[in-house]
Amino acid sequence: MLGKRIIIGKKNRDEGEKPFWISFADLMTALMVLFLLVMSVALLAVTKTVSETERRKAAREEEISQLLTQLEGVAKQHPGMTINREKNVIDFGDRVRFETGSSQLTAEQAKYLRAFLPDVLQLAQQQPGEKWLKRIVVEGFADQRGDYLMNLNLSLQRSQRVLCVLLATVGEGESPLSDDDKEKVRDLFLVGGYSFNSAKKSLEESRRIELRLEYYELDETRVKNEDIPRGNFGVCRI
Repeated sequence: MLGKRIIIGKKNRDEGEKPFWISFADLMTALMVLFLLVMSVALLAVTKTVSETERRKAAREEEISQLLTQLEGVAKQHPGMTINREKNVIDFGDRVRFETGSSQLTAEQAKYLRAFLPDVLQLAQQQPGEKWLKRIVVEGFADQRGDYLMNLNLSLQRSQRVLCVLLATVGEGESPLSDDDKEKVRDLFLVGGYSFNSAKKSLEESRRIELRLEYYELDETRVKNEDIPRGNFGVCRI
């Protein structure tokens, strides 16, 4: 009994001196959980952004479809023209054809265009046209006869003729465009000549004009025309 050694508090002292270390496996597990958490948040953010973009794209397509439906309603009031939704083109069919080598329109054809195009201007100034319609390209075409440059110039003159008809002094029984509408024509319409590209089945069908609609993309900067001089429309010289 007297020789027995008594050790007091050794266990507690050893435990107190031991350092506290996280095991490597626990550390990796914690890092993996943190990585998964960060990735989940990032994926949610990306998914939300993509979903919002797709929603806006779908809304844009729907509103453009509404505009085309409105144009189809107007076209029914002017027999002879059709709206090609796939190409976004207004085709005048047999109602507006040109004679060989000519860029002139008959009085009846001019009156037909002047009766229809103001309705287009009206749609362009109300929703959804005002929101998405960027420009209307007047495309002139020629048939396959003659050389390329001659027909290119001829097709350009044919597209110009449409604007000449719109801005010209109208005959008795017609309502002239207001000055505001003329400014809208200048801002909205663009002329283009395409020679005998996109030729039709017959020579007569190829000598035509079409209106091609162009639209704004999402978040595209709107065209501003404040610096363009106003008035002074002049007269047609072709």
